[in-house]
Amino acid sequence: MNTRSRTALLLTTLSTLGAGLSPACGSVTPTATANVAPTAPYQDRRAAHGEEGAQVGAVRAASEREQHILAVLEEMYADRNRRHLSVSEEDGRLMRLLTEAVGAKRVVEVGTSTGYSGLWFALALSSTGGKLVTHELDPERAKTAQVNFEKAGASGLVTVIVGDAHETVKQHTEPIDVLFLDADKEGYLDYLQKLLPLVRPGGLVLAHNMNRPAADPRFVQAITTDPALETAFLLMDGAGVSVTLKKR
Repeated sequence: MNTRSRTALLLTTLSTLGAGLSPACGSVTPTATANVAPTAPYQDRRAAHGEEGAQVGAVRAASEREQHILAVLEEMYADRNRRHLSVSEEDGRLMRLLTEAVGAKRVVEVGTSTGYSGLWFALALSSTGGKLVTHELDPERAKTAQVNFEKAGASGLVTVIVGDAHETVKQHTEPIDVLFLDADKEGYLDYLQKLLPLVRPGGLVLAHNMNRPAADPRFVQAITTDPALETAFLLMDGAGVSVTLKKR
């Protein structure tokens, strides 16, 4: 897929999500830009919307590999109170769509938790032929994430690095297509400063919790006032996700 086609697909993706895109222009306070239904289990949401709703809104597997990953995602969501899920399903679907739309070959995630967000990336990477490198501070959560990746048949797509990501991200030297930040919120600016130089032109920086808990204003200022970046805030009636394009 050429650059123009990927750009068109990306715009279609954002439009489909009903994001109501409005680029941030120097503001350090994200404004709600999306109206989405509260998160619900896959089967409950499908039942609530009836058969027609199922045809429109359900996450559908295009391959046996996707089916395995989706099965583990659903299992994790059903037990979400004990699984330390770091993102909602809506957040995960957004991340997967953006990652596949830009044809990502290399994704770096800061904040693995138990692997729920990583499995959404794996859905995209199973199609693009890419890899995910994910950083986690807690060894037990990293171990649980590895088990979930293996159960989903996605362990070959993911490398888990355990330790303080402020130090471990320094080992990256290759271009990054998508960077996802979902760790210590006060550390977002440091991660951005260390990894943005590696994000390729046309690549994306995604950051979670732009609404709940409150985003670090220093990070928001960095992604909204740099003329080399273009940022929009999506799904802001939930935790909120910033989507930042590194301009070509």
